[in-house]
Amino acid sequence: MKKYLLSVFSILLPLLTFAQDVAEKGLDEQIDEAFGDATGWFVQAIFYQIPFTEDIKVYWVLFPLILGALYFTVYFKFINFRGFFTSVNIVRGKYDEIDHHESMVAAGDSTPGGDAIETIAIEGHEGEVSHFQALTAALSATVGLGNIAGVAIAVSIGGAGATFWMIIAGLLGMASKFVECTLGVKYRDVGEDGTVYGGPMYYLTKGLKSKGMGGLGKILAVLFAIFVIGGSFGGGNMFQVNQAFQLVQNITGAENSFLAGYGWAFGVVMAVLVGIVIIGGIKSIAKVTDKIVPFMVAIYVIAALFVIFSNFGMIGDAFGQIFSGAFSPEGIAGGAIGVLVQGFRRAAFSNEAGIGSASIAHSAVKTKYAASEGMVALLEPFIDTVVVCTMTALVLIITGNVDPTNAGLNDADAILLTSGAFESAISWFPYVLTVAVVLFAFSSMISWSYYGFQGWSFLFGRSKKAEYTYKVIFCLFVVVGAAASLGSVIGFSDAMVFAMMVPNMVGLVLLAPKVKGELSRYLKAIKAK
Repeated sequence: MKKYLLSVFSILLPLLTFAQDVAEKGLDEQIDEAFGDATGWFVQAIFYQIPFTEDIKVYWVLFPLILGALYFTVYFKFINFRGFFTSVNIVRGKYDEIDHHESMVAAGDSTPGGDAIETIAIEGHEGEVSHFQALTAALSATVGLGNIAGVAIAVSIGGAGATFWMIIAGLLGMASKFVECTLGVKYRDVGEDGTVYGGPMYYLTKGLKSKGMGGLGKILAVLFAIFVIGGSFGGGNMFQVNQAFQLVQNITGAENSFLAGYGWAFGVVMAVLVGIVIIGGIKSIAKVTDKIVPFMVAIYVIAALFVIFSNFGMIGDAFGQIFSGAFSPEGIAGGAIGVLVQGFRRAAFSNEAGIGSASIAHSAVKTKYAASEGMVALLEPFIDTVVVCTMTALVLIITGNVDPTNAGLNDADAILLTSGAFESAISWFPYVLTVAVVLFAFSSMISWSYYGFQGWSFLFGRSKKAEYTYKVIFCLFVVVGAAASLGSVIGFSDAMVFAMMVPNMVGLVLLAPKVKGELSRYLKAIKAK
């Protein structure tokens, strides 16, 4: 009997100890610690900072992103500048007749509202969404918390001069987006029902196979698929809903009132809304994003312009601070290189040019010219970084909110800093900004669900069972993200987002000549119009 009791006690003791730890720390903290111990090496490897001086440390992931963008800018003869107005015209629909966007009876059943197979024309026209919808779907994943919170942190660390380098990095990033999104369309798969499967997984396998590097392509594609799934659960999901809920609490002053402890309820509501949208696939997602994104960006830019022009006399001084600070900085970042790094870092972290994620959304476009969507995609870093991030920076500079003491803020507190800057000119704007951030988070989540699903289907097949398994898991993570403080989990998923860059950039550099051929073919079609 004693032996039996001792055996039972020896089994129960670890469980009782764990229960005591959970009671003291909370289950989410226990999970966070265990997860952090297991994955810390990966996070440290991806976000390793190369020390240049005592004050300046640079994330190594910035080098391939920025150097790659510079290489593509030169290789494609400054397509990010000379192709800008052509890109705008493509989005406006000026060249639609070249693509034959209309449904054709010979291509399938032309019943209104029918399946996407109706859009597959004899000429090779395939896809699910328009150029504008593809652009907004991709923008919805990048325009968001980084533009509002990240810029506040960047200018706090690097001073006003960080804005200049942020703009330069955004302009260079346009070339990377052009390359990856052209490849996304060129090497996509189209299922029998018209569903498009695209992104780096496909151009790494198909593209590199065409160059006699099929083995390398498969390895890189599988790595990318794993990374994009992890990134979709964390940075594209849990982080978004977590920060949105924190801001709602902060703005309403409800940290200790009725909202406290009800993050799960906020998560359930968001999960239901996300689930309703993502069940319908990219066409359903695009129908939401093509309304939310222009509205959000317009509201934000109009408010920023109002703040800027209500302080009209300070505009010249603000630009003076940006240019002088870019080359002769006095910030705590430690000189010109520190300011340059902050600007480049924020731009790269915000627009994701070179990461490969956007090519997944753009690959679903209705077109038979791959380069046409590459041209559309180059507008993305311009809108995200050059317009929205710069507007945020100008508001912060003009309202006197560039302060080194704010350098250590987390994203939720940095949003409040930006919110306060707007409030100085528009008293009620913090409430609008709260709604905007929730919408930003929502749109980012639905787009990232599509990115993650594409990686999931690449690894586990295209069955309905696989699809709904992923989507249910994604919605469950929405609830977890809102309710828990899983810093290590979110840190790991952020690392996975930037790990996507490694296989993607290898593919982009090797396949750049293919993109040049596609660009030449499309520009000839425009001239022959």
